[in-house]
Amino acid sequence: MEQIPYQIPSYFLEIKKADLKDLRNDIWSDDPVPACLQVGDTRYNVDICYRGSYTREFRKKSYMIKFIEPKTVSDAHVIHLNAEYRDPSLLRNKLSLDFFQDIGVLSPESKHVNLIRNGSLKGVYLQLESVDEMFLRRRGLPLGPILYAVGNGANFSLYKKGKQKKSLTSGYQKAFGNESDYKYLIELVEKVNSIPLSDFPRIIFKLIDINKYAQWLACAVCTMNNDGFTHNYALYRNSQTGLFEFIPWDYDGTWGRKISGGIMKYDYVPIGGRNTNHLSFLLLQVPEFRTLYRNILEEILETQFTVPYLENKVTSMHQALRPHILQDPFKKKDIELFDGEPEVIFQFIRDRSAYLKKRLKYLDS
Repeated sequence: MEQIPYQIPSYFLEIKKADLKDLRNDIWSDDPVPACLQVGDTRYNVDICYRGSYTREFRKKSYMIKFIEPKTVSDAHVIHLNAEYRDPSLLRNKLSLDFFQDIGVLSPESKHVNLIRNGSLKGVYLQLESVDEMFLRRRGLPLGPILYAVGNGANFSLYKKGKQKKSLTSGYQKAFGNESDYKYLIELVEKVNSIPLSDFPRIIFKLIDINKYAQWLACAVCTMNNDGFTHNYALYRNSQTGLFEFIPWDYDGTWGRKISGGIMKYDYVPIGGRNTNHLSFLLLQVPEFRTLYRNILEEILETQFTVPYLENKVTSMHQALRPHILQDPFKKKDIELFDGEPEVIFQFIRDRSAYLKKRLKYLDS
């Protein structure tokens, strides 16, 4: 079957000068300003604000856009436009989220767009699907609470950096659901920290989707998101099964580069992920889970975490992005660095895969 070329549409954003001034006056504010977004021939009334944490200080800002009229567009109420400022390739986040999808993990849809604000080109952005109620509805999933892990306190421990947490919900922010839904998270954290290891699988396997967790962990370990074990994920509790699932988020610091954009050595993250995730730490002491995780990881290393499997995707996306990068006011000066990124990613895959394969034996029960 002939592959459809990767398309990069243009979004035209109009913000009144006074509203743009308000937006710039406090980059840390989550209070939106009104704007108009045009995609193709269609115009939408929207609210817009900056998004991210430290990334708000970058010259190229990221945005959250909420549709006002109409309230939903393509079954979405909210979209995110990520600047991907520190990633020289601008494709690591999408490559990661698509990789999770291929393995069978719930993951946001994403696509690159050009953003033009008030007639001025702001460059290439990654549009990210919001993980919210509409995310579930689009997939025909039962509605259930969604909690974003927004800080390193989302580690399933009673402690953060050696100090006892003030709250077991520390590090999480509700994206969908009711305040009362925090009780499910509190129950999970309490059980993780109180169950004897001998009873751990019997009880925890009734609280989380253990197969999905093993898949999520394997993907996070392969792509090597150093922050992804206590941050950069969302928790979704399926109301039909009563089980938690993990959804990846913000995976630009992956495939061999740090969130700063520098090189991250292929062996920086261990085969079991970071022990700072107390849930993973305990699960990997359970023979049943260790065997499950080993089998899933081994299969991924043989089939999908390979250069032959990913080469065409990386190359076609990279080629489609290049002419737009040449016009991006924030990225065009780094075109030589951009041109070398596919090989950086491919070499990382080779080195990381070899490293993980050699360590599979440590997961043997």
